[in-house]
Amino acid sequence: MSAGGGTKAIIAALGANAGIAAAKFVGFLVTGSSSMLAESVHSLADTTNQGLLLLGQKTSKRAADKEHPFGYGRDRYFYSFIVALMLFTLGSAFAIYEGIHKVGHPEPLDSPIVAVIILVVAVALEGYSFYTAVGESRKIKGDASWWGFIRQAKEPELPVVLLEDAGALLGLVFALLGVGLSVITGDPVWDGIGTLAIGALLGVIAIILIVEMKSLLIGEGATESVLATIVDELAAGKVERVIHIRTQYLGPDELLVAAKLAMVPGLDTAELAMAIDDAEARVRAKVPVAKLIYLEPDLDRSLAK
Repeated sequence: MSAGGGTKAIIAALGANAGIAAAKFVGFLVTGSSSMLAESVHSLADTTNQGLLLLGQKTSKRAADKEHPFGYGRDRYFYSFIVALMLFTLGSAFAIYEGIHKVGHPEPLDSPIVAVIILVVAVALEGYSFYTAVGESRKIKGDASWWGFIRQAKEPELPVVLLEDAGALLGLVFALLGVGLSVITGDPVWDGIGTLAIGALLGVIAIILIVEMKSLLIGEGATESVLATIVDELAAGKVERVIHIRTQYLGPDELLVAAKLAMVPGLDTAELAMAIDDAEARVRAKVPVAKLIYLEPDLDRSLAK
């Protein structure tokens, strides 16, 4: 993923959510709707989240040092994990708490038309943000399904923004239904039910993101297709076969490759060194993110059995 693509989607979401959060909070003050309050906190959390994603992109670019010899690429995973936790605590937990309170103690809404207008405008702004995230994601998604993209992407920002925006749009629909049904039926308990639905939705999205970001933070290897490409490029030239290989993403744009290679017999030291250099060059040409490659020539002991 180009850094520009991820940054463009984050900035679009940041601008949309900041404006939406302010508008929703005004709507809550006017109407007293718990759905509006839950959505206000949701948008405020999303705005903070986009700021954290931008911070992660910036800090991950720090140069490697003695304390962190492999660099700071995983900062992007760390801040994305924090985003998932905030979505769960500030978004889901608060909405569920507020929804339970409003269902137990429903209060009539004041000027519900104000809430409806604000929510409709918010749908348009969130739609623009979601459209931008989808457009940027299509550039790198390839033939994978959207669920496959979210599960397999090594770049955390676009999956996070995609799920946040999708959750925001569905949350707005729940808020509209809560306010609308409260007006139509005259029973404000629907506003509390809409708030509970928002909380449950955010909880599901947050849990998905927590699981995926935790996996990236711990350290994921190359996908099967990328690993197959690396093995094919290594097992060429004067390399007979790959005996053993391990890969791990040190950051979205940096893959570590370590492998033992069975070499063609009879190579002298200079030929062996050149064969290793050629193998590294082949891998980097096909998999540019493989920036750290450690190759060890070894005997193919399987032939001796």
